[in-house]
Amino acid sequence: MDKTDRNIIRALQKNARMTNQELADTVNLSPSPCLRRVRALEQQGIIRAYTLEIDNEAFGLPVTVFVRVQLEKHTQEVVAHFEAQIKEQKNVLECFVMTGRADYLLKVVVKDLHDYEHFVRHSLHSIGCIASIDTSFAYGVVKKTTLLPDHHIV
Repeated sequence: MDKTDRNIIRALQKNARMTNQELADTVNLSPSPCLRRVRALEQQGIIRAYTLEIDNEAFGLPVTVFVRVQLEKHTQEVVAHFEAQIKEQKNVLECFVMTGRADYLLKVVVKDLHDYEHFVRHSLHSIGCIASIDTSFAYGVVKKTTLLPDHHIV
């Protein structure tokens, strides 16, 4: 990836709905080479998807929960089972493999505390193989972005 590719990505992160002409103007390319670069970034898997950012509260899922999960065992079968089950949970937006006390950190959205209790009792507990669940509720957002930093900034 060169500087122009990075500029294309940055512009699309800010506004994925811009036309190819607008994008080309933004990154100082003519439309055809710009489109070829975008298609190449897509084919290489660098650009994986174009998505919408939704207001969770307006959508009816105003509660964001961070759930730290520790497994009972760490066999290949247990890990594969847990990860396969988590991938099927629609309320889990993200799942990270972690270092430290917790094995996984889940980002979960729910409509209220009752909905979260239902999620834990019927979705998490039914997976089995979980030694502990530690929950933190987010009550505010200081920063939320999908813009990756410029690779030169540390």
